[in-house]
Amino acid sequence: MPSINVAFLANPKSNEIVSRFKVMKDLAPAGVTVRLVDSTASEGELIEQLADIDALIPAVGGKFPISTAQHARRLKLIQLMSAGFDVLDVPGLNKLGIQVANNGGSNAISVSEHTISLMLSVYRRLMDSWDTTRQGKWREGLEKLPLRHEINGKTVGIIGFGNIGRQVARRLQGWDVDILYHDVVELVPGRDRELGATRASLDELLRRSDIVTLHVPLNGSTRGMLSDREFGLMKPTAVVINACRGPVIDEAALIRALKKGRPAAAGLDVLEQEPTDPNNPLLRMSNVVVTPHWAGGTVEGNERAVRFAMSNFLRLAESRPLLSIVTPED
Repeated sequence: MPSINVAFLANPKSNEIVSRFKVMKDLAPAGVTVRLVDSTASEGELIEQLADIDALIPAVGGKFPISTAQHARRLKLIQLMSAGFDVLDVPGLNKLGIQVANNGGSNAISVSEHTISLMLSVYRRLMDSWDTTRQGKWREGLEKLPLRHEINGKTVGIIGFGNIGRQVARRLQGWDVDILYHDVVELVPGRDRELGATRASLDELLRRSDIVTLHVPLNGSTRGMLSDREFGLMKPTAVVINACRGPVIDEAALIRALKKGRPAAAGLDVLEQEPTDPNNPLLRMSNVVVTPHWAGGTVEGNERAVRFAMSNFLRLAESRPLLSIVTPED
């Protein structure tokens, strides 16, 4: 049986990393050997440890510079645990003969559930009610806040109808909402009807939606795709949700728009800079809920991502076509 050496490039001092590494070792099929390589090591040490590596898994959000990659002579695949790949120089890696694959939608369920959690957190003022209760104030001061809302009966606009966007739509079935979606890629005929979704232009979606949720990759065409003009098209009661990549929203424009009251609120799992500055105005706004980019970090989602990765490693070992390969145009 063909064999393959895989490096999990991460910080071994993290309990979460150690736990993920154990899952990788437990799920590794015969012929696939996984080693934990310290991402904090010097470049020289990394080059030495990667000399016999055929495939590499960087920790989520972890970078892998071309200066290191060009010395990894056997490396043929970088397998991501996430959907996004914007931290990697994909064209540069491709020139070295290294392919890049994302997680094939393994975290789509986790991210879609978190997305709906953000919708509910904003609409029901969950953070405010928790704060007053924890402080022993019960409802004191809550009457001064904007009224709470139901998701029922609202129009939800999904920007980006890939794996995650479609899972959001699927999970909103039964909530009695109208779903609009915008995507540059045509769906398989009939797929949108199965999900109860209607295609719309970006401007139409922004004008009609009560909730606008973003699920696009970060690239040249999506960076800053929501800015002053786009916020101006939204309803004054609209809520913006972002659980993809921070820079798809012009953060300064969002802050200006929230202060003006259009949109009314935001739920954000991602920001332009991460970790964000503790003085970021978004963290002090009562109409904003922020979580630290961990929508996809569930036990179940991680196991699916590892299983997907292992299947790709077997394909690599057997010289079969790899799955979920990303290209610079993606």
